[in-house]
Amino acid sequence: MSPLINDLAYILVVASIVTIIFKLLKQPLVLGYIVAGFLAGPHMPYTPSVSSIEGIEEWSDLGVIFLMFTLGLEFSFKKIFRMGMQPILTAMMVMCCMIGVGGMVASLFGWSSMDKLFLGGMLSMSSTTIIYKAYDDLGLRSKPFASGVISVLIIEDILGILLMVVLSALAVSRQFEGSELVKSLVQLGFFLMLWFMVGIYLVPLILRKARKYINNETLLVVSVGLCFLLAVVASRIGYSPALGAFMMGSIMAETIEAENIEKNVSSLRDLFGAVFFVSVGMMVEPSVLIEYWLPILVLTFSIILGQMFFGSLSYFVTSGDVRVAVSSGFSMVQIGEFAFIIAGLGQELGVISQFLYPVVVAVSIITTFFTPYVIRLAPKASASVERILNPKIEERKRKREKFIASLNLSRFNSKFIVVKIWRSFLVAILRQTVAYLTIGIALAMFSFATIMPLCHHFMGEKYGNIVCCVITLLLLSPCIRPIIIKKNHSREVKYLYASGNLNKVLVWFVLFFKMLLGLLIIYNVIRFISSLWWVWNVLLSIAALALIVASRVVKYVSIRMERTFKQNLHLREQQATLSYGRKLRGKDLQIAMVKVPQHSLWGGKSLAQLHFGKTDRVHIVAIIRAGHRINIPGGSHRTYPGDELEVVAGLEAIEAMRARSEQEIIPINERTRDNHSLSIISVRLSGNSPLIGKTLQEAEFRAKYHCMVVGVEDKNGHLGTIQAKRQFQQNDIVWVVGEEADLSMLTMVI
Repeated sequence: MSPLINDLAYILVVASIVTIIFKLLKQPLVLGYIVAGFLAGPHMPYTPSVSSIEGIEEWSDLGVIFLMFTLGLEFSFKKIFRMGMQPILTAMMVMCCMIGVGGMVASLFGWSSMDKLFLGGMLSMSSTTIIYKAYDDLGLRSKPFASGVISVLIIEDILGILLMVVLSALAVSRQFEGSELVKSLVQLGFFLMLWFMVGIYLVPLILRKARKYINNETLLVVSVGLCFLLAVVASRIGYSPALGAFMMGSIMAETIEAENIEKNVSSLRDLFGAVFFVSVGMMVEPSVLIEYWLPILVLTFSIILGQMFFGSLSYFVTSGDVRVAVSSGFSMVQIGEFAFIIAGLGQELGVISQFLYPVVVAVSIITTFFTPYVIRLAPKASASVERILNPKIEERKRKREKFIASLNLSRFNSKFIVVKIWRSFLVAILRQTVAYLTIGIALAMFSFATIMPLCHHFMGEKYGNIVCCVITLLLLSPCIRPIIIKKNHSREVKYLYASGNLNKVLVWFVLFFKMLLGLLIIYNVIRFISSLWWVWNVLLSIAALALIVASRVVKYVSIRMERTFKQNLHLREQQATLSYGRKLRGKDLQIAMVKVPQHSLWGGKSLAQLHFGKTDRVHIVAIIRAGHRINIPGGSHRTYPGDELEVVAGLEAIEAMRARSEQEIIPINERTRDNHSLSIISVRLSGNSPLIGKTLQEAEFRAKYHCMVVGVEDKNGHLGTIQAKRQFQQNDIVWVVGEEADLSMLTMVI
């Protein structure tokens, strides 16, 4: 058998034993996986070791991909965009502060300048996968602060890619130019936007068209295949495969199949995610831990205290909410997979000390161990901070309100409205221009890389260039036309035209700039292929621009493409009636989903019996069962394991109901007891039986005996179903299904 399979079997057996022990000790499963990795690794002399660390690392790479894919499924980029700049600013503040902390610790121990830089990068990012897993284990994913933390972590991962580019350049040339940083940032933004827009346009369309041919098995294969496709594309371009996996998850999060995909992939995520954390544990070297115990201890305290302080401070600056800030900052007191990636990069470039990698792994393990305990401290800490800060915050708020009230804003109203409309107009133009320009650049690159060589092969260089130019402009025309035409006759433009000559001139300038941009796109395509004098190229560009603007076909294709994209982007929201909950945003009442667990004591009980309104102070507005909605259910409607209850209540009431759902379950030691199992028996009717001469309906069999007659055996031994009008006769052999207690009573009666 392959050594890789032997190793996988061994680490899974060790992981299963250790995680059961950690579960009994109420410790995080992630920590159990890491300890299992140490026990199965090459640095533990008292237990067997795996034969190929490289093979296990390949399995662990799959774990990271699946973890990031499912993270994207649950938290799409669209949610981050809705949050605006808040998560971006928070992530940048936290990363800058922790880079400084890492540099100070490295200076304290006299480490090299490259060790300082790389250590700062390792400490700057908390672990997305570890926090994600900790929230799952502690039941905190539904908390208000959790979505904000995940947003910041995703932004950190994206900024981490840029940080790796910076560190690589510094390691190689010992200097880094600002132009290189801008170039890397623009390139990263280009690919992220391109993947998102193309994915949102194509993936939901494909799934919708092929929906009748796709079952759960096919959906799993398709979704995992697309995940790995984008992971490979990201790797080929030079980015982390995990980024590509997250992007595909974010794309699929906008499809109506997102829940089914997540459910199908969850088992793969759990399996390979466990292998990933086991592989991290294998990197622990006891000798290094003993030698560098003091730096490990200092780094551990620096990360925990630094994130508790700087993380909470950053969240408070951007949100203004003490409780959310402390809960968020206390969640990020660990480092994880990106620290290992940056450490691996430093080792590969040969610019960091050999001890730094195992030291960082040890620090990651210790901080991971303390993460759940620190998260549990957050409520008490936030209460203490609130007692100190709330009087000062309230005083500043009163002063600000008093200052605003003292101002006479009436004379500024008209100017404020104009500025607001200008802002709306320019943001809309910038958004659509960047989007269409990204698609256009990608199409042009595709055309020059694939269509041009084909045209040259079949038509020669001269005619091939002409045909390729025409095809490229046809491909680009649905992107060029919206850049020039869209928003030219909008309400904003009409209002600004009527707001004075200065605004009218500025609007003309913006419209002229849009047309000039479209002309430059066409000119660059023609210039890339044509060898004519530049004047002729300009004239050809103007003619092509006029044809594109005047063409009804281009207009129709452009409008249809945009409508399809918007429909795919909002399809899940339109079909999910829970979106009406956005109207309650900021109110005391919230809309949430509460799932009825397996083995729940609620199973089979009616809403009237469960007393949700009296006990939990919640209103059940819908029951979702196997994709079917029961809106505004009555007291007689019953709940079953796997149901999702859509509830309206206050936040505390929702949390109390979730806690009740987890507590009111059948104990594990009683689940195997089959107190209500069915049995089947055969009974021969004697002459004294009360059934003789009666039909099944006349005998009221189910009502009286709580059993069901499933067949009657004739004298020849043939068993068949009983007819409704057939009367029972003496010596009939009746086959009956029921619970054992009821069957025992039945045999005594008939």
